[in-house]
Order: sequence, then structure tokens, then C-alpha cells
Amino acid sequence: MSPEVVGFSFIILGILLIIGKWIRVFTPFLQTIFIPSSIIAGLLGLLLGPEVLGRFFHLFDEGGLFPEAMIAVWETLPELLISVIFASLFLGKTIPSLKKIWRISGPQVTFAHILSWGQYVVGSLLALLLFIPLLGMNPAVGALLEISFVGGHGTAAGLSGTFSAVGFEEGRDLAVGLATIGVLSGVVLGMILLNWGARNGKTDVLQSPDDISTEQRKGLIKQENQEDAPAGHQTTRPEVIESFTVHFAYIGIAIAVGYVILQGLIFVEEMLWGDTIELLVHLPLFPLAMVGAVIVQLIVSKFVKRSILDRGLINRIQGLALDLLIVAAIATLSLSVLGDYFLPFLIMSVAAIAWNVVAFLFIAPRIMPDYWFERAIGDLGQAMGMSAAGLLLIKLADAHDETPAKEGFSYKQLLLDIFVGGGIVTAASVPLIVAFGPVAFLCFAAVIMAGWLALGLFHFRKME
Repeated sequence: MSPEVVGFSFIILGILLIIGKWIRVFTPFLQTIFIPSSIIAGLLGLLLGPEVLGRFFHLFDEGGLFPEAMIAVWETLPELLISVIFASLFLGKTIPSLKKIWRISGPQVTFAHILSWGQYVVGSLLALLLFIPLLGMNPAVGALLEISFVGGHGTAAGLSGTFSAVGFEEGRDLAVGLATIGVLSGVVLGMILLNWGARNGKTDVLQSPDDISTEQRKGLIKQENQEDAPAGHQTTRPEVIESFTVHFAYIGIAIAVGYVILQGLIFVEEMLWGDTIELLVHLPLFPLAMVGAVIVQLIVSKFVKRSILDRGLINRIQGLALDLLIVAAIATLSLSVLGDYFLPFLIMSVAAIAWNVVAFLFIAPRIMPDYWFERAIGDLGQAMGMSAAGLLLIKLADAHDETPAKEGFSYKQLLLDIFVGGGIVTAASVPLIVAFGPVAFLCFAAVIMAGWLALGLFHFRKME
């Protein structure tokens, strides 16, 4: 794999992304349902790659319009980029006290955990009742719903090594496929629910679906408003070192700290219980990169007096990594695997979507003390595959931040992402199922979900 191939692999991803963006700009239907440009670009790459066009025509080897070496680069990118995304979660943020986080975002933290642990419960039940006894699938299939829908493309593709280590190689393609279904159905269902909520008085701010502007639908910013939406602030002089470079370097430091922590945990496991149970050796790097970011941010906040990390620049790096990851993951999706497992894939897709919608309609109104629709629509969007989708739906429901939904959503990540949605529990769920069995994991997930549900019903429901 030559450096030229690696370089051109990124160039082609960029071309796919810009084509996807322009397809969206000129397609009103895609604007109406708010399909992200990265999803369109990924599907375009899949269409032009070995799984579709390559079966009938190939310009290079068997890769359709893309060389096999380029496809190989794309297949490795998600596991690298997911660490960048998770290392970016807390850098440049002022980490508030737990008391403040809980006061503002407690209801959203509770509902998000109910959604996440509920997906483990639903997935484990399907595995035990259908997939394992009738189809002989790997028990790890019970974790796919939470990995794919709450975790999203990054987590699904990032766990490729873990799936392979436990003999569940097809899990990667199933997870990425489910994540794609989750994002597509998430934005569609989100728009349907926004229309329903606005027309039936469920929303406190959005009075009519027509309140959503044309610019919001196209994903563009008017020229006269572009200066009011900066991409970030420079914290260093460019003649010495670019601010973007500094921020990228701090992300690298966070990932390095996470790597050291991971290797330390693996060493401890080998010394203490490695001969009987292997858990941490299957743990991927990205959740520890998030822990490394928290450590780096705390150190910078305490010992560096100048404001050297700008959250806007960190967000731009994170967004770039996420867009590239989604395109690469979808473009290298194995349709043959999805065809072989079409029935369980369909059942899991329907079950996850149904659980999320039922929880939104029947649980959220009963545990949210105020602005239940605006708060819960963000959690629903995230539970369908992307934090960005959750923020988008909140922005559409509450364009001027008149409710605590957006602030609560941001704070919620501190008490959610570190555990589920790509956190330590998500990364460890497959090894845990393999080590202790799907029944034990189902009981564990059910108890945790019941605890969060009780907290919402008996605590937050009574608050104003």
C-alpha cells in the first residue's frame, strides 16, 4: 500500500463528500428529510465500488471505479478516526461540577440511558429467542442494537477488531448497516415527529413545521450571516504554529494517554485473571481516548493559564473525522453479508426503531419535568445513530435556545458517552457477552434499565 494510494484515498473521499453535498443542495426531498451529506456520499461510494458497480464493471481490479488498495485504506480508516472523534469530546470544554450537570441535564441523562440500556435488553432478547437457537448466530449479536443505533457508524466500524477477536467477523458489516438504517430512519422519523408535535401542541416552541427555514433545510448559511458563525478562534500565532495544528496535536496527546491506560489495563488483566477470562484485551482504544481527553483537559485547565484550546476548532476536527469515517464505513459495507443475514438484519432494524419511538412517545412525557418534546427529541436522534442528528432535531424544535434542551444535551454527554453510546460499556459489551453469556448480560442490562426508569418516574416526574 503506497503513500500515493493513501493520499488519493483521502482525495476521493473528499470528492465523494462534495458530490454528496451538491446532490443534497439540489434535491428538495433530501433536504426535507435532512439526510446528512456524508450518508449520501457513502452510499454513492458503495454504489460505485466493488459491491454494486464492481459486480458488472471494474476500472481497477475488482473495485468498480476504485482500486482494491484504496478500498483497503477506507476499511482501516474508521478504527483510526473513531479515536480522533472520541478524543475530541471533552477537549476545549469547561468540565462543570457533577451537581451542575445533574441539575440541568438529569432528565435527559436518564432518558438517554433508558434508551441505550433498553436497546441492550431488546437485542439480547432477540438473540436468546431467535438468532442463537434458530439461526446459530454468535451470542455477541445481542449487543449490535446499542452499538449501531446509539453508538453510530464510528462505534460500529471502530469495533471491527473486537468482532474479529471473538469470531464474529460479520458483526462489523451488520453493525455499520444497522447504523446506516438508524441515521436514515432517525432523521425521517425525527421530521415526522416534529410535524406531529407542532401540529398537536406537543412542542412548547415550534408552532408550525413551516418555521424551519430554507437555509436550515439546505444546510447552508446566508452570506450576510456567515461572519456570525465562526469555525473557531485562533489561540496561537500562525507564523509560529497554526492553531489547527496545536489542537490536532492535543487530540493526539489524548489518544496517546488513552493508549497508555489501555495497555496498563491489559497488563493488569494478564497478571490477575488473564488465564481464565479475557475482557480488556478485546477493549478498543477509542473509549480510553475519551478518558485521556478528560485527563488532558483537566491538566490544561489547571496548569496552563492561557486559553490554548478553542472548542470551535476541536469541533471542526471532530466533524471532519466523522464525515470521513461515515463515508469510508458505508462505502466499504459488504452487501453480501447483509444479504446472508437479511432476516435478522431486518428484525433488528424494526425492533430498534420501534423501541426508540415507543420510549419517546410513552416514557419521555412521563419522566421529563418540563419541555419534554424538545429534550427527548435530541435523545431520540442520538439513539438512532448520531449525536449530530440529536442536536439537529433540537435546533429545529428550538431554533433560538428558549428551552434547556440544547444545554442539557451537551452536558448529558459527560454522563452518557463515557459509559454507553460508544463508551466503556459499549466497547466491553461484546467481550462481556462472550465471557459471561447472553443470559447474564440480559439480566445485567435489564436491572440497569429498570433503575434508570424508576429514577425518572419517581424523581424527575415530580419536579417542575
